[in-house]
Amino acid sequence: MNKKTILITGSSRGIGKAIAIKYAKKGYNVVINCKNNKELLDNVKKEIEGYQVSCLAFTGDMGDYATTCQLFDEIKKMYGKLDILVNNAGISHVGLLTDVTPEAWNTIINNNLTSVFNCCKLAVPGMVHQQSGKIINISSVWGNVGASCEVAYSTTKGGINAFTKALAKELAPSNIQVNAIACGAIDTEMNHFLTDEELVDLVEDIPAGRLGTAEEVADFVYALTHKNQYLTGQVIGLDGGWI
Repeated sequence: MNKKTILITGSSRGIGKAIAIKYAKKGYNVVINCKNNKELLDNVKKEIEGYQVSCLAFTGDMGDYATTCQLFDEIKKMYGKLDILVNNAGISHVGLLTDVTPEAWNTIINNNLTSVFNCCKLAVPGMVHQQSGKIINISSVWGNVGASCEVAYSTTKGGINAFTKALAKELAPSNIQVNAIACGAIDTEMNHFLTDEELVDLVEDIPAGRLGTAEEVADFVYALTHKNQYLTGQVIGLDGGWI
């Protein structure tokens, strides 16, 4: 109960899993979540518990407010409080705007943006009560500049960036810092739709000459939650100099 607790949404794989493992190694109580794949999430839980820390695994859609309430009820019962929230849940959608159906639009908005609102709405009261807390939103470079054939995805990430800046101003008087990481091309399953030729072309455009790793994102998240209490309301690029 005296340990700090972190919630990472979308943490059954990729960036979210890497962040969860990072904080498990640091001795945190770790709450992990994914929308559907309970088996995959349970495997991550076992890995986390291998570091001799407590882990709560919750399968459910954070884009649904009632489901998010269920998760936060479980967090309160098990740990009493939440110290760090990492909003990482998200899906991509590649295609022309004219081919995006209203159903697909609503799905990506709910997964990528509404989930951030739901989790922050439920996390903030406890953080305000304890006069401390960290919120990290995982965004994208496309939230800054937009991507052709990724209008819906870019919209959600741009929304996250504006949400981050606005909420940071609300919460700064309560000693709660809110920042976003605008990730570039990170080597996760989200980019596995690219052909080998497309991947080579992409890497050639990145000054660092490679994709980023999920572990590098995790390291940066950890640094943002531990190094500076004056840094808030920032959207910080992590893209190898790409954008």
